[in-house]
Order: sequence, then C-alpha cells, then structure tokens
Amino acid sequence: MRTLLFLSYFFPPIGGAGAQRPLKMVRYLERNGYVSRVLTGPGAVADRWAPVDETLGGEVPRHAEVHRLEGPVPLMSAGWRGRRERWLAMRSPWESWWVDGAIARGRSIAAGTDLIYAWMQPYVSAHSAARLASETGLPWVADLGDPWALDEMMVYPSRMHRRRELHLMRRLLGTASAIVMSTPEAASQLVEHIPELAAKRVVVIPNGFDGADFTAPAPTRQDDRFRIVHTGYLHTQLGRQQQRGARARRILGGTINDVDIYTRSHVFLLEAVERVRATDPELAAPVEIHLAGVLTDSDRVVVGDSQLVHLHGYVTHAESIELMRSADLLFLPMQNLPPGTPATIVPGKTYEYLASGTPILGAVPDGDARNILAAAGNASIVRPDDVGAMAEALREQLRRFRDAKAPPAPDPAVVAGFEYALLAGKLAEVFDSVVGEAGASPAERRPAEASTQ
Repeated sequence: MRTLLFLSYFFPPIGGAGAQRPLKMVRYLERNGYVSRVLTGPGAVADRWAPVDETLGGEVPRHAEVHRLEGPVPLMSAGWRGRRERWLAMRSPWESWWVDGAIARGRSIAAGTDLIYAWMQPYVSAHSAARLASETGLPWVADLGDPWALDEMMVYPSRMHRRRELHLMRRLLGTASAIVMSTPEAASQLVEHIPELAAKRVVVIPNGFDGADFTAPAPTRQDDRFRIVHTGYLHTQLGRQQQRGARARRILGGTINDVDIYTRSHVFLLEAVERVRATDPELAAPVEIHLAGVLTDSDRVVVGDSQLVHLHGYVTHAESIELMRSADLLFLPMQNLPPGTPATIVPGKTYEYLASGTPILGAVPDGDARNILAAAGNASIVRPDDVGAMAEALREQLRRFRDAKAPPAPDPAVVAGFEYALLAGKLAEVFDSVVGEAGASPAERRPAEASTQ
C-alpha cells in the first residue's frame, strides 16, 4: 500500500457537487493500493457552496485518516470587500486561512507519504500543494475539476485579471508531476494556452457516478404526473449579474467566448413548459417540476407562485439520487456559447443522470457534454437558449408518456465508462507513473481489509 496526502477542502460532512469526487476517490483509490490522509476543513458551513450532508460520512473507508483545519472558517468575501479583492487581486481571508493552514498542517501529515494529491476546488489549493511538495520533496498531482482561468464560467473584472490568473496557473501547474483534467476539451485548451505543460503527463479523468448508489430498486410512484427534475445548483443570480455587466466585461475582456451564464438556470425550462401548456393544455396537464438544491432568492423569484414547481431545497445525496430515479425527465441546463465554441466543462450531475437511466433534456452548448449525451442515446439535446426546441422536446416526451411508451435506455457501455470504481483505477495509474512501480501488480496491491462501504 502507498499513502497519499489528499488535499481537499470539500469533504464530508460537506456535501454538494464539490465533495463527491474526493469522497469517491478516497473510497476507490484504497482498493487500488492507495490509502489516503485527507487534509480538509472543519466541515462547518461557510457559504452556499458548502452545505452539510452528514450521511456521507459513512462512505469514508476506515483506513483513511481525516485531518481537519481548525475553525472558525472565514466567510467568503462579498459586497464592496469582495469587489476590492477581485479588482486588486488580493487574497481573501478565507483563502489565507485555507492556504496557510493547509501548508502548516500538511508538513507533519506528509511525513511517510508517497505523494501529494490536490483536488483543486478551490484553485488556491495549488498554492498549498506546490509549497508542500517543495518543502518535502514529494511529487504532487493536480486534479483541477474545472479548467481554472480557461473556464468560461469564471468571470474576471478584466482581461488583465484573467491573464494574471493564467500566469499563476502556468507557474503553479508547472511544479506538478502530473495534471488531471475532467474533460477532453479542457485538456486540449490547457496545452494550447500553456504549451510547456504538454511535456508533462496531462490526463483526462472525468467526474462520474458511484455504482453503489444505484444498486437499490428504483422508487415506485403511484401518481399520474409527468415529473421533471433538476438537482444541484441553479445560476439565476450569477447569470443576471453577468448579463447586466456583459457589455463592460466584453470591452474589458473579463469574459471569454461570449458566454451567457443565465441559461444555466430554470428560466428557459419554465418558459418552454408554459408554451406547451398554452398550445397543448391537455398534453401538458400532468407536468410538474421538482428543483432540489441550495436555492437563492433569485431562483425562487423566477418560480413565483407557480403550482407546477416543487422546491425541495438542499437534500442529502441519497435523496438526490432517489429523486433523479423517480423522474420521468431530467433537466440538464448549461451556459450558452456561440455555435461551434465548445464548453470546457461537463456538469457533475450529468454522470449521475446517465446512471439513473432516466431520459434527459440536455440544454447544452457544443462540447463534451453534448457529445456524451449524444453517445448515450437517451437525451433530447437542444441549444441552451432555444425555448422553441425545448418545448418541442417536451411535447415529444409527453406524447410518449401519454401513450405509455417505454423511454429509451442509455447505452450501458457509455454509462459504464464513468463509474468511479473505474476512474479511481485510472487515477491510481497516474500515481504509479509518478512515484514508480512498487514491484507488485495492481491485483496484489490491496489493503488488509478493503472497505465495503
């Protein structure tokens, strides 16, 4: 067995999308010969991006050590303070707490480990990993999740700020022994914008799903409603802010590829449903919409007093999976980009949507998400802002529902490629290439008692 210093702020009891990959990797890496010493935060709620899900703690394998920085966790900067920090490129109190604390605590935890692995959500974790690697002589592997300064969802005050972040990205990733990206497009853009990183091992390992989460029988329903479900974050508020400042940011260069974040919300879905109700009221009569996730006031304002929409708020991961599997249609919205411009990211929910076997309405731009949905074969795919096409896709799904026709199932071979048990094996191969083979075959590298959680 080899040992990792696994740097990840997002880890149970923190839930949400950011915690799923590190939790599943800790679990399945152990079965591939790597036991983890996780360095994380205290688990307290700091903002809407770090909700608590106490149920996830049972999935942490018992061989894993979990080391927590002490709180209190500084609140994320907002208002004028946040604006000042962004414009002046200042480190926020939260970033200082996490970066400096991880370095100080990581020095002792790193003793006796084989390498440092950083889940770079947030990206400032690269500072901690690079510093610890320099001080200890250990190699480190950067797992970016989203592609940092190349992510079209990241809005900067100006082109100068984005270039500064790209320079920082180049400098810190240049110290890593291997770089893991979550999509082929992100990996391609990384080596295009930072060509010297092509000399390193740049590997694509997507986010995924845990097959163990889908072993129980799917929930049964007794009602006659057509249930549309969206799980996770909506970006109504961020989208409106980005639209209000779009012209100035376009001039200043703070956004790239003319991105429109507002489409990554429920706004266009509700418009499409209302169109169907107006033209085909009988067909649309069974429709109901369920939104599960941390909601903002802007998200709620869009819904208003609609009797069609059920707001669940944040639910546990297990409840989220159950809601997906109870649906007749899953809604997957993404940011809009000009046709022919590929997105660099795939929302993490995409893979669990596929694993559920439920039909998907994918309002997605060109890029990897669209390619995955097309290959799976059980999705209606439209442009993110095409309400007309969205309404027609809903009509098609409703006719199938009315006629009691079974929906198409996703291609099992496509779905299987995104299971975390498989992805952790690929990540272990990256680690093997970094630290060198220990002489034992992967089949022989097993813990004394592998976790069955």
